[in-house]
Amino acid sequence: MSSTQGARRSGSTALVVVLVLAVVGVVLAIVTGAGARVVESLYPPVAVTTQGAEIRNLYTIVFIIAVAIFFLVEGLIVWTVIRYRRQPGDDTLPPQIHGNNIAEVTWTVVPTLIVAFLFVISWQTLNSVDATTTTPDTKIRAVAGQFQWTFDYMPANYDPDTAAGKDIAPLFTQYSPIGADGGLDVPTGRTIQLYLTSPDVIHAFYVPQFLFKRDVVPGRVNRFDFNVDESYAGGTFRGQCAELCGTGHRLMLFEVHALKGPDFDAWLAKQVAAAVATPAPSASAGPPASPGASGQVPSGAPAAGTELHISATNIAFDQTALSAPANSPITIDFENKDAGTPHDIKIFKDSIGGTVVYDGKIFPGVATQQYLVGPLAAGTYPFECFVHPNMTGTLTVQ
Repeated sequence: MSSTQGARRSGSTALVVVLVLAVVGVVLAIVTGAGARVVESLYPPVAVTTQGAEIRNLYTIVFIIAVAIFFLVEGLIVWTVIRYRRQPGDDTLPPQIHGNNIAEVTWTVVPTLIVAFLFVISWQTLNSVDATTTTPDTKIRAVAGQFQWTFDYMPANYDPDTAAGKDIAPLFTQYSPIGADGGLDVPTGRTIQLYLTSPDVIHAFYVPQFLFKRDVVPGRVNRFDFNVDESYAGGTFRGQCAELCGTGHRLMLFEVHALKGPDFDAWLAKQVAAAVATPAPSASAGPPASPGASGQVPSGAPAAGTELHISATNIAFDQTALSAPANSPITIDFENKDAGTPHDIKIFKDSIGGTVVYDGKIFPGVATQQYLVGPLAAGTYPFECFVHPNMTGTLTVQ
């Protein structure tokens, strides 16, 4: 045996030892908490829906195949570098081998089989996730507009594919996309069919823990089914528009609240009853009426105390500074000029996000609502549109 051959065999043995130690190190790292966190960071969020779980299973299969290929290729590269490195006394080229049929067939057939396998399982997952039922338990229409989400809870006979079905009025509309009293409330353990529509530009419905994104395209209705696992009842999941839709894109956030089936039924019945009992805002004069529970009075009702006028146009207040006398009732005549876009006025003490002194009802435009604000002590009261936090102003009471 030549000294060169001995050196190469020694190098191969050293490589085997290095690879074994590397594999052991990787396994130990994965078993420990730190390693598990690193691996988890390479994964998408834990899926809370049945459809999301299928997507995550597909990701796991692809991830395992990718890791196996990575270690195989990198191992062969390292082995080749060590095994065939130039040794002292190597003054001539080693024997050259060309046209190895076994190698060529292997690197052609194996990748082809892997791609074919990934194609089949991806196709199956796609068909399963995109499947919709004709009899969902809950129908909800999500309307994405610049720059807010509204959610219409539709009756069982709603069908956007028929002229009669698409004009059916919602049971209840949730105008506030976030917060404990807002967002998209859904039942767990049931099939929800979500209808996506937009009155203006392309948006996208995206909830990271659903592992799913679907475009919202003007002029058409996109739909999909999802089932939130019952173990996630009581959870809140953040969502957003994932398509750059204009200057207010960052404002298009929403929350998904998962409720147990009976709790959802009770919640929806309460919202429907409240919607029926609350008169719709109107731009025309109406008969006098007393203020509602939140201090709203229908447009056209006699103003109480000081009357202030403010309007919303193009997602902005036309005035950002209002003033009124202290210790006197205040009526805010609020005109929403943004067609189909919900607005309101929420007044705080001292700073936005602090103590709420008045919470006006959210309503879509074009319409007018009068807000009856109780007497306020002298001071500065910032206000905002709860749906569009970029809309702010200040009410000075003196």
